Amino acid sequence: MLKDFSVQSLFMGCLTAFVGFASSFAVVLHGLQAVGATDAQAASALTALSISMGLCAIVLSTATKLPVSIAWSTPGAALLANAGAVEGGFPVAVGAFLVCAALIVIAGLFRPLGRAVAAIPAPLANAMLAGVLLGLCFAPVKAIGFNPLLGLPIIIAWIVVGAFKRLWAVPAALGAFALVLAFGVKVPDGALTSLQHSLLPSVELVRPVFTVAGLISIALPLFIVTMASQNIPGIAVLKVHHYDPRPGPLFAVTGVFSLMSAPFGGHAVNLAAITAAMCAGQDAHADPKRRYWAAIIAGVVYIILGLLAGAVTAFVALAPPILIEAVAGLALVGALSNSALNAFQKAESREAAAITFLVTASGVSFAGISGAFWGLIAGGLMMALSHGVQLLKR
Repeated sequence: MLKDFSVQSLFMGCLTAFVGFASSFAVVLHGLQAVGATDAQAASALTALSISMGLCAIVLSTATKLPVSIAWSTPGAALLANAGAVEGGFPVAVGAFLVCAALIVIAGLFRPLGRAVAAIPAPLANAMLAGVLLGLCFAPVKAIGFNPLLGLPIIIAWIVVGAFKRLWAVPAALGAFALVLAFGVKVPDGALTSLQHSLLPSVELVRPVFTVAGLISIALPLFIVTMASQNIPGIAVLKVHHYDPRPGPLFAVTGVFSLMSAPFGGHAVNLAAITAAMCAGQDAHADPKRRYWAAIIAGVVYIILGLLAGAVTAFVALAPPILIEAVAGLALVGALSNSALNAFQKAESREAAAITFLVTASGVSFAGISGAFWGLIAGGLMMALSHGVQLLKR
């Protein structure tokens, strides 16, 4: 293995981890807090997720000699932000995280379940994801309405840097957020002392509570979104780069590491989709057989970043919540546009996708169950009705 190591893979691995963490931790942080996590619990979850991601990437890439990139479920975190707090608070959410992780393991080991997830119509899955993301993508505009002097620098940085290098757009927005926080926000007395105390990593064990509402509102939609938007595309990215992994074992292992992070507040660990292309591409190394080192290095850096998660969370907590929501919204603009395009591409499923999107985006809960689940059900019924009518016409 040491003979396969290269400086090129070292650089790409570090870049992958930085981009993966910086571009989406705001989404994860906001999603966890939306379902009731305290700042300490959110910091614990970031630490647990980052360490689980890093260890999972190291284990899988070392075992398979493939550049298997691992990430937290960014769409899943956006789903949490859309779902909001459930009755019973964060312990119910943690119970749902454990159920979701178990489902991912089962999907990897039990092929029929994996096939069933893959059989969910792509337009409906994309429409549900677009509906989940829509509310958070309004945050940049709301930030300008809240305070133009604070919100505009973040958006301008994202636009200007993104025009030259899309990959660095969100890190640039995050940098602008840090500058706004340093020079434009009055820091409360004693906050800096609290920040210094947060430099040491800490995790907080949350006792899970299992409820039907948590299962249907969080666990099932989180499982579907994670599989459809992360794990399955992650396999596709590897195949595009001429790797041929066995999907089942990879899914199962990510589920196991999700189970490890869930008691500490982590929502889901899965195959990376976007950053996977960085480790699997030619920039990681000219020889495809040596690119797995980039994923291993990324895993090591994720662990280091996870140990600093407490300080990151404490720093973010100094700012008005709408500002970090704006960064999160900007990070999801690309995902929103892609999911919306894929949802409404086919004319025959457009109405069903629209219903799924509208019900999900409404954010309305029925019987204590979030709109994401009902959106998928409503769209599925509409699609089934349309197919039935077409059969009767024949």
